[in-house]
Amino acid sequence: ANYFSKFSKAPVICKLVGRKVFDGVGQPTLEVEIHCTVKNYEKRICSIVMATHSQTPQNALPETSEADEKERNDSVHTAVEWVTESLSTILRDLEPTDQCEADKILGEYFENKVEENKELEKQRKGEEEKEEEEAANVTLSPASCPPSSTPKKKRGGKTGKKASVEVKPIPPAEPAQSVLCGSLAIGGASLAIAKAGATISHVPLYLYTALLKHNQESPKEMTLPLPMVTLLNCERKPPTKLKLVKEVMLIAPVELSLKQGIARVLDIQKEMTRLLESPGKTPPPRISHLGCLTTGYDSLEQLLLQMQKACNNIGLELGTDMYLAINCAAHELMDYGKEKYEILTGTFKSPDEMVAMYVEMINNFPFIIALIDPLRKE
Repeated sequence: ANYFSKFSKAPVICKLVGRKVFDGVGQPTLEVEIHCTVKNYEKRICSIVMATHSQTPQNALPETSEADEKERNDSVHTAVEWVTESLSTILRDLEPTDQCEADKILGEYFENKVEENKELEKQRKGEEEKEEEEAANVTLSPASCPPSSTPKKKRGGKTGKKASVEVKPIPPAEPAQSVLCGSLAIGGASLAIAKAGATISHVPLYLYTALLKHNQESPKEMTLPLPMVTLLNCERKPPTKLKLVKEVMLIAPVELSLKQGIARVLDIQKEMTRLLESPGKTPPPRISHLGCLTTGYDSLEQLLLQMQKACNNIGLELGTDMYLAINCAAHELMDYGKEKYEILTGTFKSPDEMVAMYVEMINNFPFIIALIDPLRKE
């Protein structure tokens, strides 16, 4: 029987099951379970849980948080429907080892959903415009007066001299791109199929993925990304003054193994916790929902010197034994009235001044080897 099983038909997908589950920080997300027909029997092969990346900004209004939560729940609910109903039918009888065909099918399905969504948006906008036109027809004569007077007042407020000297204005922030509700299903189904393919092929998922990339030829060497761990989440609200830094990340040197790098990061985290808990100027730390230390600082120098002290106390040197990455999230610092970034409470810098400041910072602290979002993307 074992001999003849080698000649049996290859396993094929018989169904996908989508479920709403909760991730490590209590946010709803999508689980995709994949079942295959193996030697004429339906068998559960594996399941995957999608990571959620949506974060509600600090100091968000309760209404914003509620809207984000509703949107997240709706998206997961739609994704569960897509997986269990549509995708389960479309992908039935496909071999899970045929990743290329599976992703092609998923891509086409998503494109169709995007087009459907565009059509619905057009219809909704058309209805809104129709309602606005009807309302304008009712109040046409009074509504036509204010617009003609308002621009005159605005023009009168600016002098011609200022306009001629004025430099190129700061472009407004790009509107946040909306994510299609339910799109979590596409990545979830693709990852579930990849994991099923790896399980059936009896190889680890990382190697299976590498084989897909290298046309089924085993790569000469496998490399892991460097561990890049968020150590500090810096509060940007009073009584602390520093706004420039949102997160401080530790990057281990390339010569360390992944295990050694993580061990070193944990040693620094323990010492940093001890320093922050001792009496001092900075407020006592809290642990954020992502598991990192949360505190505030009055200046960049205060923060970086404390980092150096924590490393020195355990016999490590920044720039040799560990490196830093600074996440500035500068789009959150822009004051559009002043057209400048607020780096400290009440201290503003233009884009050119920001660049000069970063150059000086890197020269003074060469152990900073990465800046994340140092300026707005615009």
